[in-house]
Amino acid sequence: MAFHKVDYTKENGLPVVLTTVDKLVQWGRSNSLWAMSYGLACCAMEMMAAGGGRFDFDRFGTIFRASPKHSEVMIIAGTLTKKHAEFTRRLYDAMPEPKWVISMGSCANTGGMFNTYATVQGVDRVIPVDIYLPGCAPRPETLQYALMILQKKIRKETPRRKQKVKRVV
Repeated sequence: MAFHKVDYTKENGLPVVLTTVDKLVQWGRSNSLWAMSYGLACCAMEMMAAGGGRFDFDRFGTIFRASPKHSEVMIIAGTLTKKHAEFTRRLYDAMPEPKWVISMGSCANTGGMFNTYATVQGVDRVIPVDIYLPGCAPRPETLQYALMILQKKIRKETPRRKQKVKRVV
């Protein structure tokens, strides 16, 4: 019969972790973000590059999905037109709670250089945005950093998050 004697004082204490259920749930949520890829313009190329092998979002638990019903994070990459705004809102509403939004690129954040009648001057006029990524077009490293910031934000939230109701353009 094998006899194992472990001296926990040498291994920095007992192998016991004390936490709350809320923190455990938020830790699980933050490390398994399924992102809905929603590329609208040139920023989508950078988002696709972020999903490739070089940046490997899978190690963060981020998997790109094509369905809003399977997604928790909506990454809006590119210029949003007013014609497309209602469809974007409908996709956002189809996502299950809790859900988060990353606005990627200057065009998604503020309309960019397209200050025209057809361009929405910021995605936050249609849906609530959690993280804004500046740049034209932001590099995949920036999107990776944004996901890491979103993970930190999720870990600090309570599991029962309420969404503010926003009006559609």
